[in-house]
Formats: sequence, C-alpha cells, structure tokens
Amino acid sequence: MPLGAAGDRWGRKPVLLTGLALFGVANVVAGLAPSAGILMAARLLSGVGAAMIMPVTLAVITSTFPDSERSKAIGVWTAVAGGGGILGMFLSAVLVDLASWRWLFVLPVVLVLAAITVTLRSVPNSREPSRHGFDAVGSLLSMVTVVGLIFVLQEGPERGWTAPVTLLSLLAGVVGGIGFVAWELRQQAPLLDVRLFRTRGLAGGSVALLVVFGVQAGIFVVLFPYFQAVLGWSGLHATLALMPTALLMMAASGLAPRVAARIGSRPTMVTGIVVGTAGLALMAGLVSVDGGYLSVLPGMLAMGLGMGLTMTPSTEAITSSLPRDRQGVASALNDVTRELGTALGVALLGTILAAGYRGAINSRLAGVPADLADTVRQGIANAVAAGTRSPSLVHAAKQSFVDGWQQAMWVGAAVMAAVGVYVLLWGPEITTERISHE
Repeated sequence: MPLGAAGDRWGRKPVLLTGLALFGVANVVAGLAPSAGILMAARLLSGVGAAMIMPVTLAVITSTFPDSERSKAIGVWTAVAGGGGILGMFLSAVLVDLASWRWLFVLPVVLVLAAITVTLRSVPNSREPSRHGFDAVGSLLSMVTVVGLIFVLQEGPERGWTAPVTLLSLLAGVVGGIGFVAWELRQQAPLLDVRLFRTRGLAGGSVALLVVFGVQAGIFVVLFPYFQAVLGWSGLHATLALMPTALLMMAASGLAPRVAARIGSRPTMVTGIVVGTAGLALMAGLVSVDGGYLSVLPGMLAMGLGMGLTMTPSTEAITSSLPRDRQGVASALNDVTRELGTALGVALLGTILAAGYRGAINSRLAGVPADLADTVRQGIANAVAAGTRSPSLVHAAKQSFVDGWQQAMWVGAAVMAAVGVYVLLWGPEITTERISHE
C-alpha cells in the first residue's frame, strides 16, 4: 500500500517505470547469480519492483478510464492478472525443460523492456497532489502486518505452528494490524481509511477476492501432486493440464463486466461463487486414482468459470470504494488481499490435505516395516519413490492422497458456500458502489 500511495502522490507513471526498471534489473541479476545469497537478494529486489508495478497498473486504469469503459478495462486487467500466473508457470516449465533454470529470468526481462516501451509511449501520467504529509507510520505498520501474517501462513506448515519464529511473526502481524487500525482512525489523511470497510463494496469485494484466490491457490497445491505423483506426469505436462482453467478464467473475467451490467455486481459475484463451489464439489466427488485427468477436468472448468465471474466485479468493488486520490492504495489493497488469500488457501487446504493423507495411509500400513512406513507417511511423493518395488503400497498411498484431496475440496466448498451467502446478503449493491470525492 505505501508504494501505491506513492504513485497517487508523486505520479503513477514514474513509479511504474521505476518498478519496471527494478524488476528488470533484479531478473538480470538473478539469472546471472553465482550464489544462492545473490539469487535471494535479487528475488527480494524483484518483489519490491512488483509491489510498485501491480498497484500502479490498476490505478492507471481506474483513474484514467471513463466510467463507461472502466469495467471493461478492469476485466482485461483481471483476466491477465489471474490467468497470467498460470500461463507464466507453463512457460517457466517449458524453459526449464528445454534449457535451464537461469532461462526463467530471461522472459521477464524481455517483457519488462516491452512494457517500458509501451509505458513511455502510451501511458498517461496522473497524480493526486495532497496538502497532507505522507503517512509514514501507517505505511510501516501495514508492512509489518502483511509481512508477519504472510510469513506465518507460508512458513507455519514447514517450521511448525508453535515454532518460536512462527509465534513471533504471528505476534508481529497481529500487533501491527491492531496498531495500524488504531493509527489510521486518528489520522486526517490516513494511508487507508479503515472506516470504508463498513461499505458493502470494500468489505464484500475484499472477502470475495480473499476466498477466491485462497481456494484457487489451495487447489493448485492439490492438483500438482495429483498430476505428478498419482498420474506420473512431468512438471511441464502438469502445468499444461491447468491451461483449460486459465483460459476459461480469462474469458470469464472479460465477460463479467457485461454480465454485471445486465444483472448487477452482486448477482454476478454470487453466480461466480456458486459455480466455483460446484466445481469444488465436482472435484471432491469425481476424483479417483484410476479416473485420471477426466475425473478432475469438469471441476477445474467450473472453478475457472466461477473465479473469472467473481474476480472482476470484486476488484471493481474494491477500487470503486476509495476516492480518486487513493486509487493506488485501493489497487494495492486489492493486491494484498490476493496475496493474503493465496497464503491462507495454501496453508489451510494444504494442511487439511496432509492431515487427511496421514490419517488415511495409517490404516493401510499394516505389516509394512516401520522405516518404510515412516517414509510413506511423509507424503505421496516419498511414498511413490519408496514403494517402487511394492505396487500395492504405491496404490495405497495414491488412494490415501485422493482421500485427503476429497477432505480438502469439501472444506473449500464449505468456505466458498459461506462466502456466497455473505456476498448475497452484504455484498456490493446491484450497481457497484462508487464513492466520489473528486
């Protein structure tokens, strides 16, 4: 959010160009990195660049396009931002298979050069001068909150939920969040006016986006080991299998503004959530060890359609709830919501999958030597590797993974259904709320 606010205050185009330059340089350094330390530093720098790029790109759209065209533009942005990640994974897998991991950083550099050229030629500069000072304290507290919570969600499953570093990060995130809210409520020109979460648009859009991205990320945590360990596919093949979901999600994101114009934002969001919930139920009910790709494809297609219909009106609901001079902050909040949802979904559904697998495999390890049983309990990949001489053990591990899959998908469906009810009752109004402070 601080970098989004910087774009609002000092010019969105300069911040965008700076972010692109940082991102490009970081990827060059990463591709040439002679050590892991330099690679990690380069990735950190690329994260800073991305934090400047993403909110500003959306802010440029919301602050320059007229109301009549804004929804369509947001739909295009959402389609690229949502489906682009899956397309990026596919291209990365192709580069790794054909060349080496260093080539992963070549494509971003090429795209950065193209983006800088287009930005210089076509993107207008816009800024919203303010007579108030920059909210440095709120910016610091927001960063502590987000970093602390995301670290807990990403590292908790690996390091342990009761590990000291996990608990300290959780404490930092919670205290930072409480401090952020308390500080923002006292400011005349806050980084983010938290009172706006009382509005249907900001609250409903944020909750919907948080859950949709959480479920999407959680599904990928389940799909990749299913494709690779259960079906025996390569990483490239597994990524290619996600393309129907990505393409349908991108198409639905572009279609969503037209649907919302006819029936309203809230019905469109609810429809998307219902379709996505049905997709999770299909994946839970149809998946099997022997059913292969066709047993999960219907659910994947429904999820792609549902996510696409939900993401665009949710994004517009968030950005429309903040005034023009806070569009960078609104766009950054949109990005933070996506990232938090992703981390939360991976942690929640990944944990349920792992627990379901261990519970199911324990009942199938009678007579298996203790050392081998311990290896099999660690996960499906270890089980497949350790059980090469025992087809029955491998099949038992695969069936246990499917059992855990079903538990994770049913939990995801329940969460999606609950959010659908929330959006139906308290989501954005039929016509997306717009708060004008121009």
